[in-house]
Amino acid sequence: MERIIYEENVDDTKGGLDMPKVLIATLYSADPVLLAANRLGPDRLILLIDKKPNREQSKNFKLINESLGRVVDVKSIKTEVYDIVKIAKKCVEIIDMQPKDDEVFINLTSGRKTKALGLLYAAYARCKRISKIAYNPEEDHTSVVYLPKLSFKMTDSQSRVLDAIEDGASEGLSYIELAEKIELSRAMLYRNIDELRDMGYLSTDEGLKLTDAGKIARL
Repeated sequence: MERIIYEENVDDTKGGLDMPKVLIATLYSADPVLLAANRLGPDRLILLIDKKPNREQSKNFKLINESLGRVVDVKSIKTEVYDIVKIAKKCVEIIDMQPKDDEVFINLTSGRKTKALGLLYAAYARCKRISKIAYNPEEDHTSVVYLPKLSFKMTDSQSRVLDAIEDGASEGLSYIELAEKIELSRAMLYRNIDELRDMGYLSTDEGLKLTDAGKIARL
């Protein structure tokens, strides 16, 4: 696993000099977002807000839009608050919508922890599209912690097993029938199920079911 790196006074603008930058960030208080945007100088700023934002969140989005809107394309995207899988799915959709030549940066500082986790897992699901994942410590917002860029690595056969289970293709089937349906040997199916369970992507307690981690890994 890549080590978490703590850096001070890092220039976030390094990278492709002519490549448009998009910053996707969680939002509650305005200061961490303004700091991240000022450091990075994004062309687009996408902020995750609650489906029903409260007065404080709405006020801070307005403040950011009024401060940066003249030079930066500022947008808000409403997401769930506590359902991490749905948050991650929405964030993956946002990442996938960005032009392929754009640099995508993530900031997890502001907002609820569940929103930050959903965005983080989305970044893992689209690891190759993400340039950096940043967090500004509460005790010193001028410093930056760069989180490791991990990914949900699975083999093709493991992905096929998860897809079949999530899509309902395995319902009512024996392991032998499932192996035939997804064109795997029985030995390979059993091995994949054991590996996926050990990875935390699959539960076998009451039949084959995807865990939340498994659902996110499929995104």
